[in-house]
Amino acid sequence: MPELSRAQIVVYGAIAVALLLVGARAIRAEGGEHSFAAASAGPPADMGFSLSGQASDVVVDVAGAVSDPGVYRLPAGSRVEDAIRRAGGAGAEAELEAINRAARLADGQQVVVPARGPGGTAVAATGSAGEGPISLGTATIEQLDTIEGIGPVTAQDIVDFRDQHGGLASVDQLDQVPGIGPATMESLRARLQP
Repeated sequence: MPELSRAQIVVYGAIAVALLLVGARAIRAEGGEHSFAAASAGPPADMGFSLSGQASDVVVDVAGAVSDPGVYRLPAGSRVEDAIRRAGGAGAEAELEAINRAARLADGQQVVVPARGPGGTAVAATGSAGEGPISLGTATIEQLDTIEGIGPVTAQDIVDFRDQHGGLASVDQLDQVPGIGPATMESLRARLQP
């Protein structure tokens, strides 16, 4: 094998660096497009999970009156509206006025888009209030009012607190709401999920 001259080594080195830079730029651009697509388009073939797996992403379960319910990974700082859009958008029967679409998403949160019931009332997609935990991120005043120790005034206070703080990541944050004591917190833990 013939020896390479110093000039040839420099040229080959420059070509290698250029290829690495072009490759890195292509990978970065592909990742950026995927993140944008995840926030603004319907579900891709990979079921909504990006390969980046960054710790700053949130994973949410979108259920109820949406086109494609499921579990989706979204960039940190995303809103309920982004999750609904990611799940294919709200269905024709969705009662969007019953949820706070501007609330920030928390990792592990379930977003339930209620459907319009008879007479235009919102009906939770998971059935009646006694069947399971209520999603803290989307609970209506009426749903909160069904919890032991919560009346309509405290339910309104919880919704206002959630809206002011851009959503809630855990039930424990509700101890900051006036009128919620230790006994009420136990009822909330039993009936709510983040």
